[in-house]
Amino acid sequence: MDVRFTLSIDDDIIKKAKEFAKKNNISLSQLIENYLSVVSTKDTHNNAIEISPLVKSLSGVLELPRNFNHKKDISKHLQEKYK
Repeated sequence: MDVRFTLSIDDDIIKKAKEFAKKNNISLSQLIENYLSVVSTKDTHNNAIEISPLVKSLSGVLELPRNFNHKKDISKHLQEKYK
């Protein structure tokens, strides 16, 4: 059951929130409801971030050697790029 209530929020924040909601094809009410749902169900003792199904499906797609050093790889790439 939906219930109406009134919020007092800074005008600039409302404008930005409306733009964000429009870009994401949702209503401002849905945006606020989703946010409140997330923060109200968050376990305060467990700060783990829930992984979306999309990210879970991509897990394990790329296999790297155990001794792979990403910092060294990035450095090498940048050196070659800016020679």
